[in-house]
Amino acid sequence: MKKYVVKTPKVVKHIFNNWKWKFSEEEKIIYLTFDDGPTPQITEWILDELKKYDAKATFFCLGKNVANHPNLTSSIITDGHTIGNHTHNHINGLNTKTDEYLENVVQAENTIQKTTNIKPNLFRPPYGKFKISQSKKIRKKGYKIIMWDVLSADFDNSITSEQCLNNVIKNTENGSVITFHDSKKAYKNLKDTLPKVLKYYYEKGYVFEKIS
Repeated sequence: MKKYVVKTPKVVKHIFNNWKWKFSEEEKIIYLTFDDGPTPQITEWILDELKKYDAKATFFCLGKNVANHPNLTSSIITDGHTIGNHTHNHINGLNTKTDEYLENVVQAENTIQKTTNIKPNLFRPPYGKFKISQSKKIRKKGYKIIMWDVLSADFDNSITSEQCLNNVIKNTENGSVITFHDSKKAYKNLKDTLPKVLKYYYEKGYVFEKIS
């Protein structure tokens, strides 16, 4: 039994309305996001696929991966995409003391800024889980909390790439924020799903924009 929801319920968005789940429905714009990178070979592949459709995206990077792959991180910026903070070590906020969690966020922030000369202003909690106290302190630091409207579930190796594609196609609307993963674990589903998502929505007149 899966432990995630593909389409974020409206009631959740209403309760946690200080976090961004979706953007305006008035225009045919979709916001692709990629968590957990940068990852050698996979990040390059994602960037190449995005270029085919002049698509811009938002990469929520782990500080440790940025430190290990600075050139790859720079490529994301060079290609015109946005980098957000996804903590340094992909930690679960619900299982972490608030002070320790904030230290991990700051560590990632410093690493990203040192590598790119850009201070990130977007934050997404790993697993979508953190405490309200953590959220408040992160927002006080100037971050926008970016969640998602549609979870592709590319990380779930128990589903097929066709199911992953259907998760996106059946639930995406104007202004949707879609979550994919820039990771080895997700690549099996991502490699088949992302090109089809880009082609499908491009042919329907959609534009893919980054979050800023």
